[in-house]
Amino acid sequence: MTHPSHPAFARLVDIMATLRGPTGCPWDREQTPDTLKPYLIEETYEVLEALEAKDLPAFKDELGDLLLQVVFHAQLMSEAGVFTIDDVAQAIADKLVRRHPHVFGNVKVKDTEEVVQNWAKIKALEKAGKADRSALAGVPQGAPALVQTQRLGEKAARVGFDWTSAPEVFKKVEEEIQELAETLSSTDAERQEHELGDLLFALTSLARHLNLDAETALRKAGKRFSTRFRYIETQLERNKEDIHQTTPARLEALWDEAKRTLG
Repeated sequence: MTHPSHPAFARLVDIMATLRGPTGCPWDREQTPDTLKPYLIEETYEVLEALEAKDLPAFKDELGDLLLQVVFHAQLMSEAGVFTIDDVAQAIADKLVRRHPHVFGNVKVKDTEEVVQNWAKIKALEKAGKADRSALAGVPQGAPALVQTQRLGEKAARVGFDWTSAPEVFKKVEEEIQELAETLSSTDAERQEHELGDLLFALTSLARHLNLDAETALRKAGKRFSTRFRYIETQLERNKEDIHQTTPARLEALWDEAKRTLG
């Protein structure tokens, strides 16, 4: 099924072209793919923040900001004669059809696992003419480390290199914790870093087996920490207590209070 038109999207593309045109905005006209990189990353995280907050109006707005970045980059490429926004849409549409033969073709699948296996096989065929044909290819090097490691585990799992269950992965996590613990009395920082890295990698595998996203889990933990710590600061300020002179026991009590109060 195809839709006859998407006037709002067409309007956005036209507006972007006008902003980049001879009578457009000086700031927009100065931008390059490199200068836009920070905004692309920033908008992505703002989308995630709105989604995690379940703020749907903000989610809509942030998706729009992210879409603008895609349209902006495509406009720059169009001006350079490389590709257009239609080429971008065509490429992803073709990819979706190609990688879903069970929907758009005659392939039969029995479950999600078989869909994922077929997806991996199709991707492998697509890589046949490329320099890097590894099953691990395609993980963005600029992504956060937790994202990278979880994606590496996913890609390895698609070709059968994986644990069979979350309890098995948890045993590996316990093993890595013990190996890190053995370095605590050492002054070998390189070995400590090595063991810490192995533990974090194992934790991303556990997240994957629990159908969780390690990056999201850690970001939420950071937010909980920030909220609870600010609660401590607020309580101390109300009682005219100096946090720098507060005993560890007092801070721990306030931390427990924050957990009970805020969750």
